[in-house]
Amino acid sequence: MKAAFIIILIFAVPEVSFYQSKIESDIDYAFQNAKKGIYWALENIPEKKTKIENNLIAEDKLYSIVKLTKAVNGIKIESTGYHNTNEVTIKIFRSNESLESDGYLKKKEYGNPTKVEKGKD
Repeated sequence: MKAAFIIILIFAVPEVSFYQSKIESDIDYAFQNAKKGIYWALENIPEKKTKIENNLIAEDKLYSIVKLTKAVNGIKIESTGYHNTNEVTIKIFRSNESLESDGYLKKKEYGNPTKVEKGKD
């Protein structure tokens, strides 16, 4: 009886490890897709609108749903990445100062930040 249990246990452990690594891999893909949504939002900060939403779709697959909202001293970004049946959500807040220091916003003379256009200064 004990021998049968040990044999079953020996054969069951590798399968559990395989499924755990598959789940972790799927979550990593969903996380990467959520990060793509964050990068898209940072590159597409609107000057006048206070809120934008976009779905990142390629080859008939939904990769990410992105929501960007302007706040008092910065922006809030929520990005949900998808892979197979997994979804990962990332929420971040970036201040206007950090957006300016990273080159995403440019401060006007009268103090209101605006979007920096690539190749122009």
